[in-house]
Amino acid sequence: MKINCLSCGHSIYLDDAYDDFDGPVKCYVCSALLEIKTVEGQLKAIRLTTMPGQSVAPTVTINVEEYLKKG
Repeated sequence: MKINCLSCGHSIYLDDAYDDFDGPVKCYVCSALLEIKTVEGQLKAIRLTTMPGQSVAPTVTINVEEYLKKG
């Protein structure tokens, strides 16, 4: 599975261990911390929790299913 960092846009490749996952993923390019939720290998939600150089990031939450419906 591939997700894009909400801070820098870099592609983050996740292996099968993340198929059913609810927790943090760190971008190794910019060090931003993302909270993701996946079910059966599908991304359900992603949220930027911290950005490089900040202790707290602005709240950015994306409901993936609603986003994809909008096209």
